[in-house]
Amino acid sequence: MRQNASPHLLRRMALNLAFDGASASLGVAAAWWLARPDGHCPLPLALGGALVFWLIGLPLGFARLHWRFVSFRDLVALALSGLAVALLLSLFMLGAGLRLPSPGFPVILALVQSTLLTLPKLLYRQWRERRLVRPASARYRRAILVGSGEEAELFLAAHARAPAAPYRICGLIALSPRSAGGRMAGLDIIASLDDAEAALGRLTPRPDLLIITASVLTGPGLRGLLDSAAALGLAVARTPSLTRLAPAHGIPALAPIAIEDLLQRPQLPLDLARMAALITGARVLVTGAGGSIGAELTRQVAALAPAELLLLDSSEYALWRIERELAETAPHLPRQAVIADIRDEPRITALCQGFTPDLVLHAAALKHVPLVESNPLEALRTNALGTRVVADAAAHSGARLMVLISTDKAVNPSSVMGATKRLAELYAQARDIEARHARAGLRVVTVRFGNVLGSTGSVVELFRHQLAQGGPLTVTSPEMRRYFMTAKEAVGLCLQAASVGADPAIVPEGGIFVLDMGEPLRILDLARQMIQLAGLRPETDIKIEFTGIRPGEKLFEQLFHGAETPRPTSVPGLLVATPRRAALAEIRAALDELSGLAAQGDTPAALALLQRQVPEFLPPAPLAERAAAE
Repeated sequence: MRQNASPHLLRRMALNLAFDGASASLGVAAAWWLARPDGHCPLPLALGGALVFWLIGLPLGFARLHWRFVSFRDLVALALSGLAVALLLSLFMLGAGLRLPSPGFPVILALVQSTLLTLPKLLYRQWRERRLVRPASARYRRAILVGSGEEAELFLAAHARAPAAPYRICGLIALSPRSAGGRMAGLDIIASLDDAEAALGRLTPRPDLLIITASVLTGPGLRGLLDSAAALGLAVARTPSLTRLAPAHGIPALAPIAIEDLLQRPQLPLDLARMAALITGARVLVTGAGGSIGAELTRQVAALAPAELLLLDSSEYALWRIERELAETAPHLPRQAVIADIRDEPRITALCQGFTPDLVLHAAALKHVPLVESNPLEALRTNALGTRVVADAAAHSGARLMVLISTDKAVNPSSVMGATKRLAELYAQARDIEARHARAGLRVVTVRFGNVLGSTGSVVELFRHQLAQGGPLTVTSPEMRRYFMTAKEAVGLCLQAASVGADPAIVPEGGIFVLDMGEPLRILDLARQMIQLAGLRPETDIKIEFTGIRPGEKLFEQLFHGAETPRPTSVPGLLVATPRRAALAEIRAALDELSGLAAQGDTPAALALLQRQVPEFLPPAPLAERAAAE
């Protein structure tokens, strides 16, 4: 039911009715004069034009139009109404036996009526937009839009309603070469995306800003545009999503480009049916459920309808956050949120005995390299001994499968974090080999990948904080490189690996799945791109400082050890590292000894034992010297 009209709306309706009625009457008189200049239009006929238009226009809502926001659809409807007025009046005259002023009168009347009903509204909207789009002062930024005509038009409409427009839109860069040289949304298309740098360099004066309106522009295309902008000293920003594109305080608010957009790769096909067969109806335990990877594991598992989900984390806040998210997104999913430490063997064993998981996703770990270097025994307790606790508890409770989330830092490790994760890999491999030989017991799938964009404690999070503080951005070395992947992509492939990990045709005994991470990115390039994504210029608006490599860090990370021959699998995005095996009894004995040394606080002896188990581990000199001094 329509609400009662406000006084303001009633006034607008009265004015619209009066103006449109007068236009229709004037249109009849003007058409009569054009058809027969020596004659006079009968007054009743002119008034009849107004009456006919009101009969047509009132049901169509023309009286309620806002001229400032009149649309193309509204103008077409008004023009068709003008045609209808001309047709009905002409038929009325013929039916009443009245003589037309000329044979062409109906056509003339239709053209005049349509023009008088539409042109004033169109001119008013254009006048309002021109008045509003004019900068309030000379302090505006010259901008070029990047995208399609439809998206550009939406941005321009929002921009036009700003009382003091901050940008002077000077042109459009189209995504397709076919559009170059044309005109869209009132803007000249100066170039396609492929020729953007050359075309921008020829502009005089040069723009200050590129505004990306195309939501589909990600990955290599976006990186290329950022490189072109950096070469010309231009800032870059993106419009918000189409559903949120509206003036904020009168000005369309631009948003920084998400760093994830730079990494966009073609979506790898996932065998969702196979993943669902593993998870749907299963009891699933996720350790480290509040962390970046653990939380994404939880989200994707919840979407596959497990029978019950147990979320385990030692951080109360992180656990509360993901539990509240699930309460909103999967309110009917049976779940438990448990605060527990994976190093607490009696607690973890009791939890597994009570919950009896079918699938264990083990993401809990200490991963921040510099902090772990300062606390090596904590890393041993969590990353290595904690993994054994979880695996043993899962096996004793009858779990079918466990997935160990590992890291590229476990390959030729130079840090305690990497070495302890490699020791966890060795234990997982040994358990998996034993289960295969026995054809019973817990299967363990190990998945290794590099950095996750935006994860807790990551370089992206650091850069975002430093940008918010106005810089500088700190980079350890100009040559530092890392593999990156989005959390959603990494977790999807982890679950895919879990679903196929039991197939000996895909993975050999003790084999480790390695995610295809693409090419490593230079951290310096990432810093520069993040500055640009914030609409700023590297070194001009935000400085970059080099701080030197920290203890435990390497310039380059590797996904495979020299003795691990990588081979592709039938699953896109998944590779397999040929295993370097160790006997389960030997690893168990080493972990027992490490547990005792950690309990005694004997750091030098624990690190020496860690080196014997992971011979490629060479601790940095400061750590070795500090351990020897203890």
